[in-house]
Amino acid sequence: MPEQRTLIVGRHVVEDDWTLLLEDEAPHSVNGRAIVPLAQWQAAPGDDVAPLLASDTELTPELATQLLGAPLIAIDFPKFTDGRGYSLARLLRERYGYQGQIRAVGDVLIDQLYYMSRCGFDAFWLREDQIVEDALNALDTFSLSYQPGTDTPEPLFRRRMRESA
Repeated sequence: MPEQRTLIVGRHVVEDDWTLLLEDEAPHSVNGRAIVPLAQWQAAPGDDVAPLLASDTELTPELATQLLGAPLIAIDFPKFTDGRGYSLARLLRERYGYQGQIRAVGDVLIDQLYYMSRCGFDAFWLREDQIVEDALNALDTFSLSYQPGTDTPEPLFRRRMRESA
């Protein structure tokens, strides 16, 4: 049976109505919505099925165009030290204009949430040993960011120059 974990969306803990399925599980084995590996989603996309991108997914323009129709996109972090998912989220938001939910799944730790949110993630499926209250606080770790992100596309020095003009 697929596991359920704590889900944070928009800085709130919410009930997750999506089930993450592995390679050997079929979407019809659950009641409701399922997140499935990319190849499985490509074979049968729909409103109740969403793709799971492995961290080594090559995000080509053709694939990005397909993903624009997905109800949500989950990106796997097989280890917390694997940062390729950050790049996938940022490309989906900035280069390809994906507007739906981008969810971090896998080895997701509270230390990463602030940086993930700056790269375009807006939903976080926490590793089960993480403390929810700490995770919510981690989203507000810093009040200002120097560099641009998907949440603030203008770097701090430009904001300050504009405000002082």
